Amino acid sequence: MADIPVYDGTSQFFPGDTAFGFYDYQYNFQTDADNVVTFVTRRLGWPIEVVELQPIQIYTAFEEAVTVYGNEVYQFQVQENMLSMEGNSTGSGPFNQLLITPSLGGAIRVAENYGSEAGVGGNVTYYSGSLQTTPGVQAYDMNLWAQQSASIGPNDYIEIKRVFFEAPPASMRYFDPYVGIGYSYEGLLNSFGFGAYSPAVTFLLMPLFFDLQRIQAIKLNDQIRKAQFSFEIQNNQLKLFPIPLAKQNIRIEYIKGSERDSVIGGLTASGSAATNLITNPSNVPYINPNYNYINSIGKMWIYQYTLALCREILGYVRGKYSTVPIPGSEVTLNQQDLLTDARATKEALLTQLRDMLEKTGRQAQLEKLAANSENLNKTLNDVPMGLYIF
Repeated sequence: MADIPVYDGTSQFFPGDTAFGFYDYQYNFQTDADNVVTFVTRRLGWPIEVVELQPIQIYTAFEEAVTVYGNEVYQFQVQENMLSMEGNSTGSGPFNQLLITPSLGGAIRVAENYGSEAGVGGNVTYYSGSLQTTPGVQAYDMNLWAQQSASIGPNDYIEIKRVFFEAPPASMRYFDPYVGIGYSYEGLLNSFGFGAYSPAVTFLLMPLFFDLQRIQAIKLNDQIRKAQFSFEIQNNQLKLFPIPLAKQNIRIEYIKGSERDSVIGGLTASGSAATNLITNPSNVPYINPNYNYINSIGKMWIYQYTLALCREILGYVRGKYSTVPIPGSEVTLNQQDLLTDARATKEALLTQLRDMLEKTGRQAQLEKLAANSENLNKTLNDVPMGLYIF
């Protein structure tokens, strides 16, 4: 077996010494790379102990630590802002140094579905068609009507939202509210003493609540004393009440099932699906962090994580032989201690970083701001108020 050299106390970083070269040409990374080698090897016991690593392994661990740090930070940002970023162009990034402003766009997109069902908006088109009734026929096959009158595909279906089979609005049968109430208005004017004047209606303006009550009375009269216009749809059969006695065209509003069931949003003006949009965390335009912009808090975390990675690598190296024979005895290596400590440190560092990100998140900061405001009010309430006598 060849005599592979290990760390000898010197190192000199050059671009290309890392596995991926993400940060090789960033000045601060180049400067810190050799400092990290010194930091790691001294923490592992050099020069008292031999450190069976080479600088390129430490450089690679350093690169991995920076990448893990960036991934944790940007993953939190994605979770914090996904609803606002979803639907934006993937070409609008990278988002690394951009301030993501929360918006209601995502919430409105979710609410649009409810608006579609209620008929007050949304992203589903309401279509209109006409059904011609036949005198004396009460039931109509809407499957047949959909095939003949609605432009749907062979595997599509419609859902009827409204059938305009109803009496004329009561307000149309009210007569002119400024002329009276629609019945014997001459006698009503005489009761108020206005009948002797010409024109008598000039002197009468009914209160608004009277108009509303009269319209309600007309509707209630129609429901009780007349054959109320209504319909029911059962098993795609439309049944009209009362039975039509003459031909008439009934307007029907409906939607297409394929459009409501579609899960594809972000359509272009031509109706085709828009592309290059943020649709999931994998295509949010975050890239690896710029090491030059990471502050001292982040760099210290990276140094500690690099040390943990190198301790893990050294554990695997020393684990090739559990014991090393020496003259008259043997030496037991500390592989298990290195691996256990490295894994525990990595987990603790990740937990610490995630906790810090959570505490600096939008929800936590708003809660803290509210608590500060409440405590400030309590403090100010204890301040004695002065009396001013004039």
